[in-house]
Amino acid sequence: MIRTALILILCATAMPAAAAEKPNVVVVLFDDLGYGEPACYRPDSTLEMPHLDRLAAAGMRFTDAHSAAAVCTPTRYGLLTGRYPSRVGQYGVFTSFDPPLIPESRLTVASFLKRHGYETACIGKWHLGLAWQDVRATKGPVPIGSRIASGPNQLGFDYFQGFTHARNIETIIEQERVVAHVRAVENQPRMIAKAVEWLEQREAGKPFFLYFPMCPPHTPIAPAPEFAGKTGAVDEVKQDPRYGDWVYQGDHMLGQILDALDRKGLAENTLVIASADNGAAGRAYPPLRGSKAQIHEGGHRVPFVARWPGVIEPGSVSDQTICLNDLLATSAEILDVTLPDDAGEDSVSILPALRGTTSEPLREATIHQSADRELAIRQGRWKLVFSGKPGPRLYDLSTDLGETRNLAGEQPEVVAQLTALTRRFIADGRSTPGAKQPGEPGVTWSVPEAAPGSRDRGGSTLPAP
Repeated sequence: MIRTALILILCATAMPAAAAEKPNVVVVLFDDLGYGEPACYRPDSTLEMPHLDRLAAAGMRFTDAHSAAAVCTPTRYGLLTGRYPSRVGQYGVFTSFDPPLIPESRLTVASFLKRHGYETACIGKWHLGLAWQDVRATKGPVPIGSRIASGPNQLGFDYFQGFTHARNIETIIEQERVVAHVRAVENQPRMIAKAVEWLEQREAGKPFFLYFPMCPPHTPIAPAPEFAGKTGAVDEVKQDPRYGDWVYQGDHMLGQILDALDRKGLAENTLVIASADNGAAGRAYPPLRGSKAQIHEGGHRVPFVARWPGVIEPGSVSDQTICLNDLLATSAEILDVTLPDDAGEDSVSILPALRGTTSEPLREATIHQSADRELAIRQGRWKLVFSGKPGPRLYDLSTDLGETRNLAGEQPEVVAQLTALTRRFIADGRSTPGAKQPGEPGVTWSVPEAAPGSRDRGGSTLPAP
């Protein structure tokens, strides 16, 4: 009897500790931040991002991280669902009045964590479509009082404040209603103030997930007065004198989030991830080729920095190939939960990389996509781009990161193998182990049979977005 009572007491005292072990998760998503823009990725960068540098010094910097796509909307779909956006035929970007891209029935990072006791919030740029009630599509701000029937709240976020996309940055939505109109310069200060306020309301022992998709350095370039002329940083490509200050303001918002976690004593039990939704807009930074919207590395290889005290070794670097899609599977492994077969079909846990427990590749391969509906597959050193004329392009990224030499004609076996793998990913409805999943109704997604030794055949048969 005494032994039974002792066991019950021990179990009861262990429960709060177990709950406290669930880490908080904070994802800060820069918009159009190029791989070569932070100094922690390119030391000779003229742009100032001291807080991202601070995060990298305290955590892990990934050198081969990729967004799900080379533009905004499809990347955000991949980040939240763990699924390639090409599976739903999404290659372009949404406007204010496009309907929701993610159905309420699909598991997201937010709804998954909410099921497991997390408080959840999205504050910032949504860009995944909304179901408006009784509102006609108009140019400019959406009328105050306009309501939405389906949006972030229906996809697992307890709280939402933000805007549809950068071209309608003036319209502020809170929960399911338009609540204000602001000038572009006022938007980001409002967003970070709300994010900090939300963090200040959190309590130790109650896990939370904050998704903070900011606007910088995407247009409109609108640094607040306290940041205008602050850095004197040179925009090496477009020579916009405001660009460096806008990047600096975005980095400062990351710093405010880190400071809020410190003030609340929450930093030690929080996984913080800072990354970007795609490459820099119209700004290519060697050695990478290309920029936002393009299938080349500059379009989708992005900064990715993670900090988790006691788990991630400070100042560490990983060359694992990872994708923003991997957030869902990583969250599941952290909580020791198995995802259902119809969720996170293209999501792979990066927890072993964060812990530094493996050097083996985590992903079998990774699919990339451009705004022009080109597809590519990456496996190890090889990257195969499926395009129309002049045919498939094969690059050895281990020796040619700038993608200057097409080896498709010299390596027909590699072309054939990667083509077959891509076709399997399509046929299986997933790129990870698990039961096959059906394709989306009305979506046709395919790549051609490989033509060994051919330089002039190839291409993709892709659906309209």
